[in-house]
Amino acid sequence: MSLTSHNVIRPAIVLLSGGLDSMVTAALAKEQGFSVHALSIDYGQRHARELEAAKQIASALSVTKHTELRIDMRKIGGSALTDEFDVPKDGVGTEIPITYVPARNLVFLSICVAVAEAAAAKDVFIGVNALDYSGYPDCRPDFISSFAETATLGTKSGANGNPFRIHAPLQDLTKADIAKECFRLGLDPSWSWSCYDPTQDDKACGLCDSCRLRRKGFAEAGIADSTIYAV
Repeated sequence: MSLTSHNVIRPAIVLLSGGLDSMVTAALAKEQGFSVHALSIDYGQRHARELEAAKQIASALSVTKHTELRIDMRKIGGSALTDEFDVPKDGVGTEIPITYVPARNLVFLSICVAVAEAAAAKDVFIGVNALDYSGYPDCRPDFISSFAETATLGTKSGANGNPFRIHAPLQDLTKADIAKECFRLGLDPSWSWSCYDPTQDDKACGLCDSCRLRRKGFAEAGIADSTIYAV
């Protein structure tokens, strides 16, 4: 277990969206010995069902603290997740899709660092993945590494010689690898929520990018996904 010199478990801020990747990331942080302070953000996303999942995950993992903040990115728009555009359901493409939310991870990580600094924490976990994903630029390794430097340059903590560590443990994993980690960690996939456009009867659509990537990962891993899909 990772301990400080005073035998106190180190706190870590974990961005917990309620999705599969964030659930596995939170469990990995806990496995590494961190005291998990989960942060979920209600940004006006149409798939707000994931916030319910975040609460369930936080409870199941017995995290130290779970905070939900609201930032209404619907007022910014520019994404099928925060605007009136239809969520694409014709397969995962090669271009940055309309489900990309402008600067979302940049905004979220900035908030995580603010929360971390206030809590005297130096570690921030985020479940971004750069292999089986929808092509979002704010999931790339070079963004994560550059943000860590920015966070250190732009904070009192960093100025005092205490840099932040941005952990992205799923960065180089495929969705199949993530599904295997989910199984290894003893997590129930149904605790998490990935669908961008849930049905009115609370089923995952099965056709959006996020559903397709999730289903593909579990299928390739040979592990059952307990999520109920409409299609």
